[in-house]
Amino acid sequence: MAAIAEWFWSILEYFGFFSKSAKILLLGLDNAGKTTLLYMMKDNRVISSPPTIHPNMEELRIGSVDFQTWDLGGHAQARRVWDDYITTVDGIVFMVDAADPDRFMEARKELNNLLEIDALKDVPFLVLGNKIDRPECASEHAFKYALGLTMTTGKEIGRSEDVRSLEVFMCSVVRRSGFGEGFRWLSRQI
Repeated sequence: MAAIAEWFWSILEYFGFFSKSAKILLLGLDNAGKTTLLYMMKDNRVISSPPTIHPNMEELRIGSVDFQTWDLGGHAQARRVWDDYITTVDGIVFMVDAADPDRFMEARKELNNLLEIDALKDVPFLVLGNKIDRPECASEHAFKYALGLTMTTGKEIGRSEDVRSLEVFMCSVVRRSGFGEGFRWLSRQI
């Protein structure tokens, strides 16, 4: 049944019946892969980049949604400007290096700080556990537990009024896997 519904919606999107635009933020700790993800989605290429010092913005079209995508950087000093961008945001992509368990508590703290912001209470959160191509990567279950995300929306569920839209997708940007499904989920939530 889900495949038929997905096919039906893709036909409607193809003919432009559900085109929309959204502003999303790529957030997370430094070295999680946010800038690499942004340029993978824009140019379909893996880049090696230095830590993000200034916010980067790119326009991306994913399905029927035109995303204005902001990569704000993740080192401690860059995190101070996150608040300047959240007032008019339609979605948050929070990326975590799933192969660096030593930083899970720091990532959990930053994610919880965002989830507690009143202005973001109706904003969907896509959490990406990146770098699953590495052997030291945490399992999805261990990753969710470490981040305190044992209750999520559900990967096949659309937006609901009484449940916060929050879901985890494990991915590998360099292997081009997992994040596409996450962004399709996000586009259904917006």
